[in-house]
Amino acid sequence: HAQAARLADHLDHHPDLDPADVGHSLATTRTHFDHRAVIIGTTRHELLERTRALADGNTGGIVTGIARPGGLAFVFTGQGSQHTGMGRGLYATYPAFATTLDHTIELLDQHLAGHAPVPLREVLLGDTDPTLLDQTLYTQPALFALQTALTHLLATWGITPTAVAGHSIGAIAAAHTAGILTLPHAAALVATRARLMHTLPPGGAMTAINAPADHITPQLAPHHDTVTIAALNTPTSTVISGDTHTITHLTQHFRDHGYKVRPLTVSHAFHSPHMNPILEEFEHAVAELSLTPPTGPVIPFVSDLTGQIATPTDLTDPSYWTRHLRNPVRFTDATTTLHDNGITTFIEIGPDGVLSGLIRETLDHEPDLIAVPVLRRDHPEPHTAVTAAAHAHTHGTPVDWTPLHRHATTIDLPTYAF
Repeated sequence: HAQAARLADHLDHHPDLDPADVGHSLATTRTHFDHRAVIIGTTRHELLERTRALADGNTGGIVTGIARPGGLAFVFTGQGSQHTGMGRGLYATYPAFATTLDHTIELLDQHLAGHAPVPLREVLLGDTDPTLLDQTLYTQPALFALQTALTHLLATWGITPTAVAGHSIGAIAAAHTAGILTLPHAAALVATRARLMHTLPPGGAMTAINAPADHITPQLAPHHDTVTIAALNTPTSTVISGDTHTITHLTQHFRDHGYKVRPLTVSHAFHSPHMNPILEEFEHAVAELSLTPPTGPVIPFVSDLTGQIATPTDLTDPSYWTRHLRNPVRFTDATTTLHDNGITTFIEIGPDGVLSGLIRETLDHEPDLIAVPVLRRDHPEPHTAVTAAAHAHTHGTPVDWTPLHRHATTIDLPTYAF
């Protein structure tokens, strides 16, 4: 607090100082102690006010934390998180993000040509019918493109994960980030998955139930051909998927028994027997991609199919991706495995905060743990992304702040207050 007070006084006395120069100098010429604070703002006035607030012990709008040992995981969100305009704020602000998004969209559009009436570029960045983004044909490649660009942007800020995991479609971007799938292979896999799932007749339903899986399984037994558990998200949050009639009936049953239930907005019953008609063709198409394990080092990848660490050999076997499409998402187990492997900071890579809440719920008794999304629906994107970086920094993840203070120079600032 004394340090912040000295800085605020200095800024009051030198109104001509450029905030970017101040931020750059604080980030690059000062020792990073364990007790950390990051002040985020868009104007000099806002930054100065928050510096004063920090001096007074008021941390509203300021990210604070204590750096601790522990790894950083990137977790990649699945379908349902998408929303119109996602990525546009970052696209307009950060050239590193825009370049990667453009390149990834280009690869995906090559694969979607002839299958998609409107190019993905138009759906993500243009002025098309906003409901297109909710068709799985577009949802999956749109999420993959966004996630790939987000990962690249964070890398330019020096933020790279020590482990990765994804939820359903998110696993493909995770496998690419891990260095297991090349970008062309990952893009082809995503486009194939989206295209074939889109050929299925629409229909089926999915519902999230606030109950452990073992409370739900007995009720599903009479309907095992038509309804299944699609996702185990937390110890007390489970998703069921399958025939609309049966899902509606089961949803009412659990609601009547006092469970909180939430029907999901989906085009198809994912991770259910409804996917069976495309499995053979999908596996054949993935085999044609001739995926090969990389020879170099990879980032540990925790599988949402098994809940355990998966090897590059596992992830380049076509049958893995077929089972991954059809079987339940074991996100609770994936979360626990990441934590067991020393992960204490989770950054959610996607258009909204979905997995961050699930992770906090699964690991709720664990101290010194943070799970933050890099983007949040209806929040300004550059601010949310920088805030996620700030949370990582204050918990001990190395961050390179230089790219955020473009063209800034080093200036003299007050020394330590001790």
